[in-house]
Amino acid sequence: MQDIRRIALPDGKLVPILGQGTWNFGESAGSAKAEVAALQLGIDLGMTLIDTAEMYADGGAEKIVGKAIAGRRDEVYLVSKVLPSNASRRGTALACEASLRRLGTDHIDLYLLHWMGSCPLAETVAALETLVTQGKIGSWGVSNLDTDEIQELLTLEHGDAVQTDQVLYNLARRGIEYDLLPYCRQHDIPLMAYSPIEQGRLLQHPALAAVSRRHAATPAQIALAWVLREAGVIAIPKAGSLAHVKENRACVDIALTAIDLQELDSAFPAPRKKQSLAML
Repeated sequence: MQDIRRIALPDGKLVPILGQGTWNFGESAGSAKAEVAALQLGIDLGMTLIDTAEMYADGGAEKIVGKAIAGRRDEVYLVSKVLPSNASRRGTALACEASLRRLGTDHIDLYLLHWMGSCPLAETVAALETLVTQGKIGSWGVSNLDTDEIQELLTLEHGDAVQTDQVLYNLARRGIEYDLLPYCRQHDIPLMAYSPIEQGRLLQHPALAAVSRRHAATPAQIALAWVLREAGVIAIPKAGSLAHVKENRACVDIALTAIDLQELDSAFPAPRKKQSLAML
């Protein structure tokens, strides 16, 4: 099993290119034990970046993460998000405090604005910078911001402290390749890909099946390996079972060939013009 390659964020922190997502975690008491165990196995296997948000299950996902990292906080790079409705100067501070309580920690490594709302971006950045100064977050970033919004962000005071833009990216959602991915790469801002297998909807595609057979892999592993082929991209798939965690982890051992990539490009064409940023 290959080690998971690491990528440097703008602040110099090294994080694995394959992490763990938690969307839909914490919604059912009956699945909580399995979700905690899945996250803990992922940590054991090197997927130490864990992504969550106050929105997920109204804080329930953060509570699951808190249980999973109890006693091993120092092993984990923890990412959470503030809702745009909470992204005022005061609201961001209160939201962060609530997330810290649910997570059972005194700091979040990377805190993201979940998407753009009505609060001025400059006010949110100022609030995030205050949290950094207070030591409650290590750094901050954004999620679901398109190229023009990232451009605006970089003009603001402290806007260049942004560490990532977390966006929807997978074989079926390649719009960011036209402008957002090149722009962020030009400015050394890594992207974090959520829903890298389109919540499973990709997996019946014949092109993925053909490539997966050649590699004795699963379609999900090929879809993940495809996302991770790009420099400057981190993938955060969700896995609710131990078997699914192991399946995700094995994708880093897959080296896609030029023929594989050509077949996947034919089946899932790259964008030829600007597209609106896709969101789930």
